Amino acid sequence: MANHASALKRHRQSEKRRVRNAAVKSNLRSLIKKARETVATAKPEEVKTQLARAAAHLDKAVTGGVLHRNNASRKISRLTRAANAARK
Repeated sequence: MANHASALKRHRQSEKRRVRNAAVKSNLRSLIKKARETVATAKPEEVKTQLARAAAHLDKAVTGGVLHRNNASRKISRLTRAANAARK
């Protein structure tokens, strides 16, 4: 364990961030899963809502530094392609 005050503070900060990031990632996984399930049901208005919600949360995770922008972009792209394929 750290002995210096600055190292102790850094440890406290990193622990808070780890817990918060884990919660954000868990919420993202739930939203993506829900979006994929609605794509399978093929209800267009509900798919659009879930897709927009998931995309907004993914973008917010990028802003918060939880995900890399390319990672979020790839997830949004794949969800959008799945929704468009289900519409046809």
